[in-house]
Parts: sequence; C-alpha cells; structure tokens
Amino acid sequence: MPQTLDAVAVRGWCALALDALGRDREAIDAINVYPVADGDTGTNLYLTMESAAQAVEAVFAAYPEPPVYAGVPPTADVVRAMAHGALLGARGNSGTILAQLLRGMAEVVAAGEGDLALALDRAASAAYQAVAHPVEGTVLTVAAAAAKAAAGANGTPAAVAQAAYAGARDALDATPSQLAALGRAGVVDAGGRGLVTMLGALVQALSGEAPVVRREAPVPVPVDDCPAEAAGAGPAFEVIYLLEADDAAVDRLRARLDRLGESLVVVGGDGLWNVHVHVDDAGAAVEAGVEAGRPHRIRITHFEQPTPVEPPREQVQRAVVAVVPGEGLAGLCSEAGATTVLARPGEAPASGELVEAIRRAHAREVVLLPNDAELRHTAAAAVEQARAEGIRVALIPTRAAVQGIAALAVHAPERRFDEDVVAMTSAAGATRHAELAVAERQSWTMAGVCQAGDVLGLIDGDVVVIGQDLAGTARTVLDRMLAAGGELVTLVLSADAPPDLAAQLESHVGKAHLAVDTVVYEGGRQGVPLLIGVE
Repeated sequence: MPQTLDAVAVRGWCALALDALGRDREAIDAINVYPVADGDTGTNLYLTMESAAQAVEAVFAAYPEPPVYAGVPPTADVVRAMAHGALLGARGNSGTILAQLLRGMAEVVAAGEGDLALALDRAASAAYQAVAHPVEGTVLTVAAAAAKAAAGANGTPAAVAQAAYAGARDALDATPSQLAALGRAGVVDAGGRGLVTMLGALVQALSGEAPVVRREAPVPVPVDDCPAEAAGAGPAFEVIYLLEADDAAVDRLRARLDRLGESLVVVGGDGLWNVHVHVDDAGAAVEAGVEAGRPHRIRITHFEQPTPVEPPREQVQRAVVAVVPGEGLAGLCSEAGATTVLARPGEAPASGELVEAIRRAHAREVVLLPNDAELRHTAAAAVEQARAEGIRVALIPTRAAVQGIAALAVHAPERRFDEDVVAMTSAAGATRHAELAVAERQSWTMAGVCQAGDVLGLIDGDVVVIGQDLAGTARTVLDRMLAAGGELVTLVLSADAPPDLAAQLESHVGKAHLAVDTVVYEGGRQGVPLLIGVE
C-alpha cells in the first residue's frame, strides 16, 4: 500500500500534535538547555504548531459539508496551508526548524508523490539546509534518524510512521552523548523531544493508536566523553521576523547575519521567509532584513541573565518610554515621569534595549517616543515584541527629542489611552524641529557645498543653512522657522555649546519675534551643539 497522507489524516495529525505538544510543553521547556537555556522550546513548538493547525482548519472551513460539497479539500491545499501556517507562526529556533520540516514534507505530499518516507527524508534535508551551521545532537539529528528508519520500513503508512517514531526516539536518547551541554545537564535535546512528540501524533493519526512512550531519563554522560563545545554566554538577543524577498537577496542576508551572530536559521521560499538569529546587535539584524526586502512581524527577545530576585512591584496603568540624546534630557524626562533610554553619539539603542525599557516601566500601557527618525525600524521591532508579551504599546513616530518633549508635556495618564496617544501625537506633529551640526568633511547639501568645520542648520532633517559660526547660523534657522508662525521656541544646548549662546538666542527671539516664548534646557553631552523646536 503506498505510504500516503491525505487531507483528513493531515488534519488529524495537526490536531493530535497540538494536543500532545500542549501536554508536553512544560516538560520540554524544562529540559531546554541548547542553544540557549531560556526554557521556551516547548512553548515555541506549541505556538508554531498552533499556527499550522489553524491554517489547516481554515482550509477545511472553506469547503462546505454535503450535499453541496464533500467537505474535504484537496490534500495539496491542506499540506501547503499547514506549512504556510507554521512559517507565519514560527517561534524560536525550534519552531523555525519545525516550520521547515513541515515545508519539506508538504513539498512531497503536495506534488502527489504520496510517499511518507520520501516526505520525511525531504523534511530532514530541508531542515539541515536551513541551518547555517548544523549541530549534531539536536532536532536535526533526530529528524535525520526518523527519515532513515522510515526509508527502511515496509508496509502501511502507519507502519512507516511507527518506524520513524522509533528511530527518532532512539536518536533522541543518544543526543546527550553528542552535545556537551546536554551531557552536562543530563537531558535530551528539547527540540528533538518535541519532534518525537510530533511523530507520535503522526502514528496515532494514521493507526488510531498512540505509541507507547518511554519516559525514563537518559543517563548523564561524562563531559570528557562529549564533543567540545564553544564556551561563553552567547549573544544577548534572539531576532525573528518574516521577510518578503527574492532568493538572491536572502542569500546575501544569510551571509550577513552569519557574520553578525549565531544559531542562524532561514526557512521558507517563494518570496516569503522566516528569519531567526541570535545576535548582540538586534537593530543590525533587523536593518539587514530591511536591506534584503520587507521584514514584518518582528520579534526580539532578550536572553535574561540571572539577577537577584526583587520583590514584585505593582504595575502602574500607563507609562512613557523616551529615547534621549543626552544626560540632561534624560533627567528632564525622568522628572516628568518617563522611563528613558540614553542614545549616545554614534551608539543608537538596539530593539532589545527599548524592550527592556518598556518592561522596566512596569506598566499595562506604554507610549514609546523614539525621538529619532533613524530608530523607526528599531522602535517598531521593540513594539512588536512588547505587544507579544501582553503589553499595550503605542509608538508615536517622533523624529527629534524636541518633539518628544512636546509630546511628554501634554501627557495625561488620567485620560483614556487612545485619547492620550492622540494628544501626544498631535503635540509632536505640531512641533517643527531643527538642529545645528558641524560638518566633518566637504560634501554636497541641499543648501550647497559645505566644507569641513562649517556650521550646518538642518530643519526637519534637511540642510537649509551653511554658516561660519554657531550663533549666527542659529539665528538664521530660527528666523526661517518662525516665519511660518510659532508660539514657543525650545532650545536644547549641548554641554559643549558656548556659555552665552542661550542668552543670545533668547534675546534675538524676544526682539525679532514678539509674543514668542523661549524655554532652554541643558542637554548634556549630546551629538550636536543645539536642538531647536518650534510649536
């Protein structure tokens, strides 16, 4: 009898696998020590399979029951939905590999070949190819053993599935002798354990009977008998996103991310990919995706380091998180009740830092003020991650610190969240921003050619004035901004600015622009000598 999986069997497998992973989730989480001991492999596998099962159910829901239609969609549609759903919902290193395993199986089944052993072989091969640096003793080893055992089996599809399950189970028991981290901990590979659970569900879907599951723990293997493993704490962040890009762009992305971090897995195809990597610079990983195509559903997780246990704090209802360019503004925003993230010159914060600040705010609702146009992708990634953790977050796309100050000034936590966000967004949007910078080299600008040492006046990000001294250029910038009207000028001075600059500019505004107020803040050591806001 040909080893086939039809639409009904695939649907049953998804449901049974989801149920089994739900039962085993905590146990799998508990043995998660590789590649990062973050205790979420079982949860990630469950969430990935949940997305696959939902996609399958959606296909069945589109086919009405008799007498209008048989109620059973084509098998190809079902397996493609399973693989696509897993791709969209893949979580973590293990979930991403699971998505590729299902994609490999779907390629064979959807093509009408119907050979379960061939499908398992394609799944294992696809998973190995998706991982930048395959490591034995992991789910990859278990998948390969399942495929090999299936290839040597004869009989019904259920018999082939039973052989694959047995082969995977034996390979799983051997993983502590292949990977030092597992041997030291005396556990089997968590991802491999999850795959064995999946294959057990496949046996039940095809035979109607659940396989007998061995529960005994493996014997710890002496460390000296285990292959050498790289030491060190590892990267700080896990970055995952969906990416719309062509094959050539993804090849370049793989090479770039491989240089940035480790545990790189890129799965998918046909223009849609799921990218997973562990890095220290989460922002750089996201930016690499932006250069390759269109990343979305960005999730960034900070690998927590052990810290002393502190008494739990009661959550506040609402908080503001603001990125600030200097210590002076950090103090100002903190006094106003905001949680701050310091952006030092040339050192933009990564998404993980923003997520940590959102967590540190310890609020049910958070307003994020990035205060820099260059942080738009980083901030969006942080918001996605925080929302995934159950925090209600609104991102106000402030492009400069003075817009953030304006937004914070009208923040009223007693208002409804949406109303507060609208008011803050309106205040930020009504604030034109400018800055004065010193040119480092000769270059072309919208205002002409500048030389090294020239003072540049930028309004809303564009160079509009090239001057020779800071005060004169600042006056010109202020006059241009106030020509369109304004009621309040905000000046944020760097610690390196001339000591009399603020007084000169206040005097100029008072004489040349009647009824316009000026407020001055000390920004500390920030990237530019002067920031200007006009409301």
